[in-house]
Amino acid sequence: MDLKKCEYWFIVGSQDLYGDETLRQVAEHARVMADDFNKDPLLPGTVILKPTAITPQMILCLFEEANASGSCAGIITWMHTFSPSKMWIHGLSVNRKPLLHLHTQFNRDIPWASINMDFMNLNQSAHGDREHGYIHTRMRLPRKVVAGFWKDEELRGRIGVWMRAAAAKKDGRESVVIRLGDNMREVAVTEGDKVEAQIKFGWQINTWGIGEVAERLSKVTDAHANKLAEEYDASYELAPDLKQEGKVRKAVLEQAKIEIVLKEMLEVECAGAFTTTFQDLYGLPQLPGLACQRLMEQGYGFGAEGDWKQSMLTRAAKVMAANLRGGVSFMEDYTYHFEPGKEAALGSHMLEICPSIAGTKPCLEVHPLSIGGKADPARLVFDAAPGPAVLATLIDLGQRFRMIVNEIETIKIENAMPKLPVARALWKPYPGLSGAAEAWILAGGTHHSVYSSALTSEYFRDWAEMNEIEFVLIDKDTNVNRLRDELRWGEAYWSAR
Repeated sequence: MDLKKCEYWFIVGSQDLYGDETLRQVAEHARVMADDFNKDPLLPGTVILKPTAITPQMILCLFEEANASGSCAGIITWMHTFSPSKMWIHGLSVNRKPLLHLHTQFNRDIPWASINMDFMNLNQSAHGDREHGYIHTRMRLPRKVVAGFWKDEELRGRIGVWMRAAAAKKDGRESVVIRLGDNMREVAVTEGDKVEAQIKFGWQINTWGIGEVAERLSKVTDAHANKLAEEYDASYELAPDLKQEGKVRKAVLEQAKIEIVLKEMLEVECAGAFTTTFQDLYGLPQLPGLACQRLMEQGYGFGAEGDWKQSMLTRAAKVMAANLRGGVSFMEDYTYHFEPGKEAALGSHMLEICPSIAGTKPCLEVHPLSIGGKADPARLVFDAAPGPAVLATLIDLGQRFRMIVNEIETIKIENAMPKLPVARALWKPYPGLSGAAEAWILAGGTHHSVYSSALTSEYFRDWAEMNEIEFVLIDKDTNVNRLRDELRWGEAYWSAR
């Protein structure tokens, strides 16, 4: 999660017709910009300035070096002067890194009294970046275009969003999803083409038998579990019956042991995400609840009922949200509130909601669970913090993947729910409950999603663009009839790719 380890190569374009003095100024301006970028906390990665790109051979070499670099997470291009775009074709054709086209200029203002043709020839990104943008479009390359003055906070914030999305893409290429058991039986949305997912996203999605977890669990000592439980005691509120030894306290220690085992497996396999299912718990005393919540809190992705797509999407969101205010969690739509003027959706899951989204200090409790047929599991109980958030889901349409994002407003839960001792969130979806639900269903959205109060839809759009998958946004401006048409148009576009 140390995003500073991700490098973003800054390639500034020009040409050799301008002469040494102009090229020297181009290089100096680029150096000043790169140094300033690296001092700005809005940009989470490390900007690496490369030599000014002035020949086709040099450009090709830079992109080939970027492809071979394990540290390079993306490439930022900017045409300080005019850089003929045919020079870029070979380099762009081999590029495998996310691309951001920065459209800016070194000076903010036109020097009205002194401007001459020397100034115009040096500061002509308004000219050069249009040439550069054309070849991207002609080659149909996925990229993000960010335009404005390079010192502006809004522009840098958008570059930072792209950097985080690129870091998540890089993480996916290096990660594994541990599937503990298979998908929940007869459920359609948790299925999918795991081979195509590895080709498209890089995720290695493999299965481990639940018996391996049970075998490891039998070797965890009580002393080890008690040490982790002390961390629980210091981090969360405790229900009164957990403050004394007995059956209830033992249930917490069982979750501690499960967390220890799952963490060991994730580390050994270099895995970023995992799944469980309550239909395959052979040898386990409880459904993993607190253990899943804790591991999500540490940055791992999770998907219930074998939902490997949302588990890795949760991981991608965790990477994008590293060190940002707010949280990320696996989520499930549960039930609606249709009171006029107060329409809202209640989201939760049986146990596995990440405490990073909590509005208050979570309470550690033990209660029965009416599904799974196992002992009463420990879990963290809390309400999600109010404020803007998004729901994102990834679906497999058979021929391609689609991401659907709904912008929402999480609201305070005003009524007590003493008989629902789970973590939960209550939100108003845009453009409204009925419209959002219709749009989500028309787009094929699942009942599982990734909830984030740290990210906006722009993060997910950038990530989808980098992975060359369809992106569907449901927001305040969504018109369901218009969306229905857009989905049909999208079928033609994506089928032609």
